[in-house]
Amino acid sequence: MFRKVNLRACLIVAALWATANAEGRSPVINVVRFGAGGRAVYVGSTFGLLISADGGCTMRWACEADLGYAGTWDPKYAIGADGTIFATTFSGLAISRDGGCTFSKAGGRIAGAWIDAIDLTPAGDVWVTTAISGAPNDAYVSHDGGGTFDPVGLSSPRIFWKSVHVAPSDPARVYVSGYEVAPPTGHLEVSRDAGRSWTASSLAGVAFGATPIVLVAAVDPRTADTFYLISERAAPTGDRLYRTVDGGRTFHAVLDVTGQIGDVVVRSGDVLVATLRHSGAESIGGPVYRATDGETFAPVPGAPALSCLAAAPDGSLVGCARTALVRTATPAGPWTPLWR
Repeated sequence: MFRKVNLRACLIVAALWATANAEGRSPVINVVRFGAGGRAVYVGSTFGLLISADGGCTMRWACEADLGYAGTWDPKYAIGADGTIFATTFSGLAISRDGGCTFSKAGGRIAGAWIDAIDLTPAGDVWVTTAISGAPNDAYVSHDGGGTFDPVGLSSPRIFWKSVHVAPSDPARVYVSGYEVAPPTGHLEVSRDAGRSWTASSLAGVAFGATPIVLVAAVDPRTADTFYLISERAAPTGDRLYRTVDGGRTFHAVLDVTGQIGDVVVRSGDVLVATLRHSGAESIGGPVYRATDGETFAPVPGAPALSCLAAAPDGSLVGCARTALVRTATPAGPWTPLWR
């Protein structure tokens, strides 16, 4: 799937490292996404987005200004089946329909809004949530590939909506989570009819940190009722991961970590969790955990510290090892370098 980059590409990336350092951030890659078929690879970093149409042989760089943001923001990325790139920013949803050559911001109801989360359905519907201070927030859906967005009835002047996930096995099942500051309250809303109606979860069994941020991390691709929820700083030393098998009615804790929980990947009966630790002002990779029964987690022996983790279209696992992508066919390894 991947090939080593050529010398010219390496020199370009080396220049980007210098650019990142000049802007006050360490050069770290922290997101990997794939296009249909796996040949197109999208690597998010602390200095923008690297885009390859040929499995990593050559790369195009879209800097922060191209995407319409600046500073220490790290966008969340989603890739449409037609190659459309979506990136969340604090000033709107950035969209590129030409492979990353140009980006524009979505207009209409979400124009200029702080977009905090995004998910796509197999049919191409685009779901986003907003987290704007001093204004009502909502979840929105687009049925025309990001051309127009409609609210789905979760408008609140107090809640910051922080995550949205559509169940891979049932596009009508949608989970949206958020929190409010005063009184400190975590929120989880569940729709079983593609956003036409919502049911609030009581978050039974979930403990919260001082700021009750909960994030839907991953939905099991085999069943819409099973998903994983992160409660930030709910554990003694960091984040806590919860599992539900009844669509969010009840939860039980399955993993406490030191630091942050990053990506959660449900794949072929395995659940993999990448964790993050702080190094100065940056979050870098920590231990990787694995459960074969969905809930009994243990560190993966020999796994590198990974700041991101994703399942590639060919079934392999690909992770971000600070400034390199690494790959393994099975969680047990070996992990081999793909791109640096």
